[in-house]
Amino acid sequence: MNARPTPLLPEVNFSDQGDVRYLHLGTEWVQGSMLLDRPFDIELEYVQRMMAWLLFVEPDSVAQRHAMQLGLGAAALTKFCWKKLKMRTTAVELNPQVIAACRLWFKLPGDDARLTVILGDAAHVVAEEARQGTVDALQVDLYDEEAAAPVLDSADFYADCRRLLTDDGCMTVNLFGRSSSFERSLETIASVFGRDATWAFRPTREGNTIVLALRTPVQPERGLLPQRAEAIHSRWGLPARKWLKVFKPVDPA
Repeated sequence: MNARPTPLLPEVNFSDQGDVRYLHLGTEWVQGSMLLDRPFDIELEYVQRMMAWLLFVEPDSVAQRHAMQLGLGAAALTKFCWKKLKMRTTAVELNPQVIAACRLWFKLPGDDARLTVILGDAAHVVAEEARQGTVDALQVDLYDEEAAAPVLDSADFYADCRRLLTDDGCMTVNLFGRSSSFERSLETIASVFGRDATWAFRPTREGNTIVLALRTPVQPERGLLPQRAEAIHSRWGLPARKWLKVFKPVDPA
């Protein structure tokens, strides 16, 4: 069990700069954002890259799949999966103020037949036996108010994440932080999922590195990823063609 003490929860607030609203947890660090005139789009580059699992599934199958976010942030991923992709979507958030802020300031709708927001500890939720094998797209973005390092980053945690996935499921993780070690985190993920199942982006200008890990390793046929990238761009407006220039397997064949 990945038990950990319940932390003191920070105050949640937001700031507006031009046409963008930012979520903060009592510090200047940005925990998420929203375009005020397009609230269901994804504004931040690294958050867009968290959708790279779309490269590994048939576009026509997406609406029949289940997405889960660990860490709600400003709900950009949750809203996109629910609204744009029409997926069954589950989000897990430890701080009730973040959930309230997302619904008050960031256009997160209430729960319905396809949307469930769980107030709870992500470590406990992913370890629940009943959830094993039920998630197709797991998106992990777990940081506290200081954004110093991932809150959950152990081999045990990633093993629980892997068990959560369907056979063709995929996990994307945001690795960022002044006190974190990207190489250590990447090696931990690769040790659990296998190096042949692990891919990584180059860092964004802000220093966020997105790592992708597949439940079952695949070697896409030549031309498949560019074809998928075109479909992702045309259907959902994500810059997937750019992803392929900065996204590689950890151990290229």
